[in-house]
Amino acid sequence: MPGVHQLSLDALDGAVDGLVEAGIRSAILFGLPATKDEVGSENFDPDGIIPQALVRLRRRHPSLCLVTDLCCCEYTDHGHCGILRGDEVDNDATLEILGRAAIVHAEAGADIVAPSGMMDGMVRAIRAALDGAGQAECGILSYAVKYASGFYGPFRDAAGSTPAFGDRKQYQMDPANVREAIQEARLDEAEGADMLMVKPALAYLDVLATVRRETTLPLVAYSVSGEYAMIRAAGINGWIDERRVVLETLLSMHRAGADAIITYHAEAAAKWIAADARA
Repeated sequence: MPGVHQLSLDALDGAVDGLVEAGIRSAILFGLPATKDEVGSENFDPDGIIPQALVRLRRRHPSLCLVTDLCCCEYTDHGHCGILRGDEVDNDATLEILGRAAIVHAEAGADIVAPSGMMDGMVRAIRAALDGAGQAECGILSYAVKYASGFYGPFRDAAGSTPAFGDRKQYQMDPANVREAIQEARLDEAEGADMLMVKPALAYLDVLATVRRETTLPLVAYSVSGEYAMIRAAGINGWIDERRVVLETLLSMHRAGADAIITYHAEAAAKWIAADARA
């Protein structure tokens, strides 16, 4: 995608320096390992790409809030969000891996871990693992309401995490079902989540508003790669006023109830907002 890049550790400093200079106070990290295997071993390796990035960024930007995506799909050779038993994801075996990875991320400097695999009981398992390892201060941002969406395509291509077979409908939600969103959000809140997320954002503003009415926890909207790609492509082709449309869509997410937004437009939007404030 134009404007979005995979970053080596050496390139990380400059990229994050620019974000901080633009006024962004938090960043979420996704790991792209050198090698993948059936259990995603680098996900819970203290010398893996994410722990190295965390240590580096924590030294350089001590006040930056560092969040890590906590899942298996980027690390496994099959691209699914959990450990497989045959052609199905083994939920309970995956929970053990997520707990190990959460501890590694927290010890390396993560302020918040963000489990994204939609495994049943993941928040409870991760909270227990963190607390048991003396990392009770590490927060959990749960991808509580994550739909099996077509909007993830550009990210999966960039991260090489497209499933090698089948799809993720076994553990991600049916786009037609809003009642399940309420149930999933309530369950994760009861299990100890510190924040909840709705993903994707733009096509699910009604879901975002519904979840907002059901919880007092901080609520995050994840504006995903397909949303970015549509707006960016239209802007490059001159079909829309990109700046205006980006800010309008982000405002719609805030209006629907989001306390925070994860977006590929973050740096540009922060600069536009700052420029408007100075005008």
